[in-house]
Parts: sequence; structure tokens; C-alpha cells
Amino acid sequence: MAKESKKTRKADRAERDEVAVGRFVERFALIMSDSGFPRMPARVFVGLLIADEGRSTAAELAAMLHVSPAAISIAVRYLMQLGLVSREREPGERRDHYRVHNDMWYESLTRRDETLVRWEQGLEEGIAALGVDSPAGARLDETRRFFEFVRGEFPHLLRKWKEIRAAGRKS
Repeated sequence: MAKESKKTRKADRAERDEVAVGRFVERFALIMSDSGFPRMPARVFVGLLIADEGRSTAAELAAMLHVSPAAISIAVRYLMQLGLVSREREPGERRDHYRVHNDMWYESLTRRDETLVRWEQGLEEGIAALGVDSPAGARLDETRRFFEFVRGEFPHLLRKWKEIRAAGRKS
């Protein structure tokens, strides 16, 4: 059975329009880049997203994206810091595999809570230094209150997503 599924996966890959897939990788990476995401990490991230298994080696990514393994290494390090990619190694293998998980966005947002708390605390220092009644202090306070609001809404949004995701699996 395992051999059949490997053959099926290879057949599915053979049916892909590799030119269209390559165009998608570059275009979606460009969209991410236009939104502030560094270009090479965006390309690597999209490359991992389109991998059927959700994972690839640095050599596979380098070949697909026509870049050096060093460029992949730097990009993967960035993606790992964001929690969007993890590194795995099969027992007995010497090569690392990089993986995107289906719930990466959910996990990434749950970790954002810590970041928002730190931002709020940092802003409080600025508010105290500038005074909340000054234009700059009021702007910092508005920013702090926005982050506080977003952080308060995260649990509701994430719970709702879990419900939607679970309902989608039942269909």
C-alpha cells in the first residue's frame, strides 16, 4: 500500500503544470514581499507551501528556486525565527528537512500574544516619558490600546477558527 501511495504522489506531481507552479511561487512570493516580507524567505516559504508533503531539503528548495543552498539556509533561519517553518531530520539521515505545518498560522498568532504584551509594555514607557496629554503620548497610547484590543480578541478569533476548521473536516 505504501508503494502505491508513493506512485500516486509521483503521478500527481507529474500532472502539475510546472511552469504555472513556478509562476505561482514567484508571484505569491512577490505579494508577500510587497507586504514587507523579505524576498528570499517569501520564495522559500511558498516553495514549502506547494510541496505535497509540506517539506523539502535545502538542496530541493535550491534546485526549485534556482538559488544557492546558502541563500536557502539564511531564508530558513528567518522563517524558523517566525515559527513558520520547523527543521526535521529522519533517523540515520544527515540532511535536514524543512517543514511547514498546516496549523502554522494558528501557532504563529498564538505566539504573537507575547509580542503584543512586550510592545504594550514598551509603549507604556514612551507614554510615561512623553505624557499622555501630549500629541505624541496620545498617539502612543492609541497604539498601545489598539494592541491591547487585538490581543484581547485573539482568543475569540482562534477559538472560532478551530470551530470552522473542525466543521470543514467533517464535510
